[in-house]
Amino acid sequence: PRARPRLVFHTQLAHGSPTGRIEGFTNVKELYAKIAEVFDISPTEILFCTLNTHKVDMQKLLGGQIGLEDFIFAHVRGETKEVEVTKTEDALGLTITDNGAGYAFIKRIKEGSIINRLQTVCVGDSIEAINDHTIVGCRHYEVARMLRELPRAQPFTLRLVQPKKAFDMIGQRTRSSKSPGEGRVATGKETLRLRTQGPAVLEEGPSEEAAARRVDDLLESYMGIRDSEL
Repeated sequence: PRARPRLVFHTQLAHGSPTGRIEGFTNVKELYAKIAEVFDISPTEILFCTLNTHKVDMQKLLGGQIGLEDFIFAHVRGETKEVEVTKTEDALGLTITDNGAGYAFIKRIKEGSIINRLQTVCVGDSIEAINDHTIVGCRHYEVARMLRELPRAQPFTLRLVQPKKAFDMIGQRTRSSKSPGEGRVATGKETLRLRTQGPAVLEEGPSEEAAARRVDDLLESYMGIRDSEL
């Protein structure tokens, strides 16, 4: 039988560190444990990971799969801050996700919303407590429900933990400029798919030609269009 390939990934702490090498993980919790071991920190220090950029870029958030050439940046706990919010509308303007290991954090802030007017709240901030009630260990939909059920016109307190920032990110709410670490872009040829249960699976990603053919097939079946120049 063909030997299983040894999958080794490169990683850094997003605020700056030497490059480490990790392997042998099958889910997000094991991945965090491997990163923590390399950098001699606790796995609970890691808020989330991004791929191929050290920026707090939610478009590059590590999800359920990692390309074999992806570079993993771990964003760790920085400063804790508390902010008082008055719910003047039903919606706060937050999109919340979680890292699969116990931390829910802010993925998106709607422009013009209640939260958008609070400059101290940023994308990437982990929500640690609501009115001193800890939510560590809750899934993102549970946190969203708690916030949705808070009464209007009654102030409440959010305790947030922001990711530790590199020097070039200090004072920036969001930035999209590229950094040296962003040059390592995945080719998409092979992907390690992480699972909550069972081993991780190595998958062959579609080639550019195969992907183009799939788009052509969809256009033809739904719109009657098949144009190789599109």
